Amino acid sequence: MRVIISGGGTGGHVFPAIAIANALKEQEPTIDIRFVGAKGKLEMEKVPKAGYPIEGLWISGFHRQLTLRNLLFPFKLLSSLWKAFWIVRRFRPQAAVGVGGYASGPTLGVASRMGIPCLLQEQNSYAGVTNKLLAAKARRICVAYEGMERYFPSSKIVMTGNPVRQDILQLEGKRTTALKHFGFAPGKKTLLVFGGSLGARTLNQAMAASAAALEAAEEVQVLWQAGKLYIEEYQQTATAALPNVQIRAFIDRMDLAYAMADAVVCRAGALTISELCLAAKPAILVPSPNVAEDHQTHNAMALVKKEAAIMVKDVQAKAEMVPQALALLKDAGQQEALSEHIRQLGRAEAAKKIAAEVLQLMK
Repeated sequence: MRVIISGGGTGGHVFPAIAIANALKEQEPTIDIRFVGAKGKLEMEKVPKAGYPIEGLWISGFHRQLTLRNLLFPFKLLSSLWKAFWIVRRFRPQAAVGVGGYASGPTLGVASRMGIPCLLQEQNSYAGVTNKLLAAKARRICVAYEGMERYFPSSKIVMTGNPVRQDILQLEGKRTTALKHFGFAPGKKTLLVFGGSLGARTLNQAMAASAAALEAAEEVQVLWQAGKLYIEEYQQTATAALPNVQIRAFIDRMDLAYAMADAVVCRAGALTISELCLAAKPAILVPSPNVAEDHQTHNAMALVKKEAAIMVKDVQAKAEMVPQALALLKDAGQQEALSEHIRQLGRAEAAKKIAAEVLQLMK
């Protein structure tokens, strides 16, 4: 049995793709899986580390402004379609899976034209352009949010949730280990602030502007992941120098970070939200305005409407983010309510369900 998995660009696409591959291997140990990604993107590093072969296409997004990159786009598309054709023809998969991102367009477009059954996985509550374009040819579309009939034919939709990393599913009993790992005190409330592996400028600015408030909150300790792009700049701030604040470029054990957190402040990417649901953590979401179709705001609002999270707009974060987080840490009732409501949205079996749909298509 052979399957192609294509897409990537960000962790929100790459890690679910790897989780689907792992679930396929669990259900069919002899299955042959080939990834197709975009050259220079995250998947070209993470997929081989996970133990899977990957081939790269010369493809990138199309920008609204007239730039040299846009002038190259037709050539990149033709190059990618040609290479994808030869990858599919040579590998002869019985199914193709698209997780969104630049590479999935050419790969699944070619596969569908060659009669290969295609499955799409849409992580967000606002469907991405690539998946909307591919939907007509797909046999199944696995989604994580209700109401996706706005974008896809209802007969093709399967509600599965988003696949997450296995270690996020196993947080029980890790708090003591987590506190030791990060060197935090067991008797204090812990706030986790993170903006993805690269960091988020708005979240960092809000933390830097809140030194006085955090210094006064002696009963609170903060793990602040600033990101590798920003760590040098924000290490020099008064907030970073506080004894109850620990700043890091990257968090190597997100499972332990979640396990010890009493509340979380973060962006509203689909993968992050899926992890929060399974970790059942009270969260303040600050959606990034710099993403396609403002999909992070749609993701956040889907939780806010169910009273499962608090949202702070990006433009208001500097003034409101830390004060709201400190207020949440003082309100045990609100923490409990948010935790319970977000827990109800978690789908721990997402990767297994998607893998089962792929295998059904193959058979």
